Amino acid sequence: MVEALTIVLAMGVTRGWRAALTGAVAATFALAAIIAALGPALVVIPIEVLRLVVGALLLVFGLQWLRKAILRASGWRALRDEDSVFARETAAAATAAHEERAGLDWYGFTVSFKAAVVLVIAAGVIVRGPLSRVPENTLAFAVGVMLTTFGTFWGAEGAGVDWPGGDASLPGVLAFVALVSLGFVTTLRRRRVALA
Repeated sequence: MVEALTIVLAMGVTRGWRAALTGAVAATFALAAIIAALGPALVVIPIEVLRLVVGALLLVFGLQWLRKAILRASGWRALRDEDSVFARETAAAATAAHEERAGLDWYGFTVSFKAAVVLVIAAGVIVRGPLSRVPENTLAFAVGVMLTTFGTFWGAEGAGVDWPGGDASLPGVLAFVALVSLGFVTTLRRRRVALA
């Protein structure tokens, strides 16, 4: 959400709010249409298959986020600088070919369409503060832990695993993933200090 908000804000500031907000709203309607069209089809897919596929996808994305967050928290990778991302997006928008069609900036519309969700824009309007104040790595770490937890849980259920206590075992899986991840941060910090 933070990354999408950065892109929409950059488009709004440099290319104009009309195209940026139109792209964001169009993206929201496109997502709603896809959900409305494909949502009913989910009832024909066996729940085990759905859990396995969704669990695997969540696990893949969660582990990617968690890996980056662990490397950033341990000092092996630089922290993400939202101010520089905003500056880079702003520069790219300013140097892009400025072609107007029917009074709408299609570059700003397209970039915002790909990056936006109504909640992201609402959060940006409400917060109005610089994105550098958002603890991006802490947020990425938490999201990575949660995605990995749900991905592990649903993927295992889809593969036929019966969790002790059913859904009540989720906090245990969450605690395990969080502790292992924090253990990696600590180990990598120590290793980095030892190498320095």
